[in-house]
Amino acid sequence: MSESAAVHDDDAGLRGAEQMSVGQVAERAGVSVSALHFYERQGLIFSTRTAGNQRRFTRSVLRRVAVIRAAQRAGIPLSLVASVFDQLPRDGVPTKADWQRLSEHWQGELDARISALEKLRGSLGGCIGCGCLSLAECGFVNPDDLHSNKGPGARAFDGIEQAN
Repeated sequence: MSESAAVHDDDAGLRGAEQMSVGQVAERAGVSVSALHFYERQGLIFSTRTAGNQRRFTRSVLRRVAVIRAAQRAGIPLSLVASVFDQLPRDGVPTKADWQRLSEHWQGELDARISALEKLRGSLGGCIGCGCLSLAECGFVNPDDLHSNKGPGARAFDGIEQAN
């Protein structure tokens, strides 16, 4: 049997299976077993236990893991993922409407991140307003370190008005 046929047969077997082991989920989702354990500790995914105390997941966990990975790539904190997942059914497969609500919830977060990244991209050639005065140009962007009294971090980048 060819390798592609073996993979196809394995996929067919998993489609019919009600429960998946943690190793099967890890392989299918492209994540490590330890990542799945972490997601479970965070309340993002759920499993049941066999009589031998082995984790078993429903196939719907694959969709949740895919969303978690997409959110992580977009820089969305897992705490926000968890808050949105709290609105989804814990057991079974979320509906298309459930996923639509999830995407609408993240729209503002994604727009804010895009805006911040665009601002950062435009500032990469000079100071990003850190207030550290470690670069010669900072004397022009933040003379006399005026942003230091407004708190730590990249104050100008965070939206604090630049010093005159």
